[in-house]
Amino acid sequence: MHEHKDYVTSLNKARKKRNQKMDPRYLLVLLAVIAAAGIIALAVKNFKKPVSGRAGGGPSGQEQGTPSEAEPAEADAEADTEAQVAEALSHFTNLGLIQVSGYVNIRETPGTDGTILGTIANGGGCEVLGTEGDWTKIRSGGIEGYVNSQYMVTGDDAKNLAREYVKLRAVITAKSLRVRQTPDDTNSENVVGAVSEGQRFEVLGQEDGWIQIEDGYISQEYAQVSYALDEGRKLDEKSMAINQYENLVMSKVTGYLNVRSSPEDKGNANIIGKMTSKAGGEILETLDGWYKVKSGPIIGYISSDPQYTATGQEAKDIAMQTATKKAVISTDVLNVRTEPNTDAKIWTQIVKDEKYPVVDDPNTPDGWIRIDLDSVDEEDGGESDSAYISTRDNNVEVRYVINEAIKFKPADDGSSSGSGSSGSASRRSQVVNYALQFVGNPYVWGGTSLTKGADCSGFTMKVMEKFGVSLPHYSGSQAKMGKKVTSANMKPGDLIFYAGSNGRVNHVAMYIGNGQIVHAASRRSGIKISTWNYRSPVAIRNMLD
Repeated sequence: MHEHKDYVTSLNKARKKRNQKMDPRYLLVLLAVIAAAGIIALAVKNFKKPVSGRAGGGPSGQEQGTPSEAEPAEADAEADTEAQVAEALSHFTNLGLIQVSGYVNIRETPGTDGTILGTIANGGGCEVLGTEGDWTKIRSGGIEGYVNSQYMVTGDDAKNLAREYVKLRAVITAKSLRVRQTPDDTNSENVVGAVSEGQRFEVLGQEDGWIQIEDGYISQEYAQVSYALDEGRKLDEKSMAINQYENLVMSKVTGYLNVRSSPEDKGNANIIGKMTSKAGGEILETLDGWYKVKSGPIIGYISSDPQYTATGQEAKDIAMQTATKKAVISTDVLNVRTEPNTDAKIWTQIVKDEKYPVVDDPNTPDGWIRIDLDSVDEEDGGESDSAYISTRDNNVEVRYVINEAIKFKPADDGSSSGSGSSGSASRRSQVVNYALQFVGNPYVWGGTSLTKGADCSGFTMKVMEKFGVSLPHYSGSQAKMGKKVTSANMKPGDLIFYAGSNGRVNHVAMYIGNGQIVHAASRRSGIKISTWNYRSPVAIRNMLD
């Protein structure tokens, strides 16, 4: 400041004169300069730090120059924040900090050919578990894997740098949580996206049970807020579904591709499974005209003809287009309710042998998901009851999956003799094998075409018609025909019936043996193979004997 410069100059001159001679006039000048400098300094201080927080003065009734009470409060807040930052860093025994422009991949094994499990961004923290060559094994954000060591700092350097990256963050605790445009869960139209368990986001604000993040608002009930470093993130769910395959093959057929026990076509004799259209698998070995694959629970052989199968980038493109979000059940039996709350009626049960399509319904509250069981007959309007399952007890994993092969052997109950023609197969085997030709074809409400589309009872009606059995086009009426059988003695070709929440039959499927059914399931799934108790059956009828 100019005033301070003038004061120092005058003081130096005064000292020089005093040394020559202590004239009283110089003393008077010196005192005047000191007083003036003090007045100026006080004015500057008050101008820079007004008591009221506004330049020029405080609120009415507050005396100018009174020490502000905000300063101790600010100091306390800073100390509290500093303590929380220290607490956040204390969770790491051996801290590693990513320093890179963008992010690095976390791989399953140490090397660029390792499967990518997730990513960790610049400033992300991790627990260092060890090193292998040029790679560091870490644990971060629930992911354990390897990152290239050149993108990481450790030790005291990491601790010192990390302080600037610690922010107030929300860690998601629900399996899946909707992000809303406004802090309002009564309006289904304001849903703008979803986040997954373990993901963390910088908190921009908090109000009335809601947390504001960059993309919108999330419910505070399903997030834990604290000061923390950013950490690793799993790949987006579709990429994760595809990334589990090192050498992906996808079925390109319209219906299904047979999986065989040996690399040769022996008709029905060596069929052990089926890959439906757009199903995927891992190529284990390439032979002349065949791929040895692992798909779902099956290891077997499929044709390598490019008109039937896709590999490389073509396979990845198909997989990205067709991977769907499904509920993967991890418990033997799970209740399905008509409404998303535990007071609602349990109207059926589902099993872990099936993966159930998830209906993206913005009205479904957090902690619940709506699944697609099947569509129903024309007489019932073509749509089944709303089916809700709870995700709160960790019995369900919601993720994108690619369809895979299912175990299957052509039906043959050994009830007939003869050889050399289709007549050698029993009537039941003929019925089942005929029905299976149409797997992959579309579901059409009210339809009766096995190729262009049928609903559940239209499908069973037309299949049975081929073998001289006349059935009405309604599952409820079909359930009254034939002869009642139990699950213990049911045979391929028997019809299995399922009911809605009102107890009335609304869906029908054909048993094909080996604990499986074929049915026109829904608009999403078309004609498909499922486990016979994919939901609780209410009746089984023999139409053939």
